[in-house]
Amino acid sequence: MLSPEKLQRINELSKKSKTVGLSREEAKEQTSLRKQYLEAFRGSMRETIENVKVVDEEGNDVTPEKIKQIRRNKRLN
Repeated sequence: MLSPEKLQRINELSKKSKTVGLSREEAKEQTSLRKQYLEAFRGSMRETIENVKVVDEEGNDVTPEKIKQIRRNKRLN
């Protein structure tokens, strides 16, 4: 995930954009920080999904084959 300092800066820029407005440089910084945040979030979500095991009511592993294949590929690399 993003560092606490970067998250704080995202929040500062968001508040400032709603009240006073942002300079051109601040708007670029905000765009860059948001992009970094989304990349970190998506990576974290991807890792979570790839490590989930789906089990039915009878205890059978019904994890989608695509997820199983991703896990196998990671083990080989």
